[in-house]
Amino acid sequence: MPEEVTQAPQTKVYGERSIYENEWVRLVQIEIEPPDGRRFWHHVVRLQTVALAAVFDEHDRVLMIWRHRFVPDAFGWELPGGIAEPGEAADVTAARETEEETGWRPVGPMHHLLSFQPMPGMVDTPHRIYTAVGAEHIGEPTDDEEAGVVEWMPMAKVPDLIRTGKVAGAGSLVALLHVLALGR
Repeated sequence: MPEEVTQAPQTKVYGERSIYENEWVRLVQIEIEPPDGRRFWHHVVRLQTVALAAVFDEHDRVLMIWRHRFVPDAFGWELPGGIAEPGEAADVTAARETEEETGWRPVGPMHHLLSFQPMPGMVDTPHRIYTAVGAEHIGEPTDDEEAGVVEWMPMAKVPDLIRTGKVAGAGSLVALLHVLALGR
């Protein structure tokens, strides 16, 4: 890495205080001093770790869900995924969420594809993306809250879905773009 990148200015952190929290979300203020020297309280949303699964079959299709999200009031295609339970490894979360949301159980091992933060300037929500090859249908989805239409989507259709805004959520977009650009 070039020296100028490793020597970039850094924001100083002086403390953190909680404003609101429940089992899903914590809103905190962090006292910071950015490189410009101003010192102030910055709002940060802290969420749980999210794990998603890009499960592929032998026909180069990926398991996806067409669902409605009430916050943006929009429909879109997503990869299965959700919040890790306390003490649960992210790869286990990805497999569990796939089964609960789609009725398909990944049969191969879950391979870590990448990790990222979708909005690191204001939101702390680690995302872990996993891939697997193969799944067995074990029944209907059991997570009625995350109900949607489950489909094995041909990867050849994914670029057009992304181009037309039909892939919802940062995790699904990052995972699918990564696979398209760099492979599994």
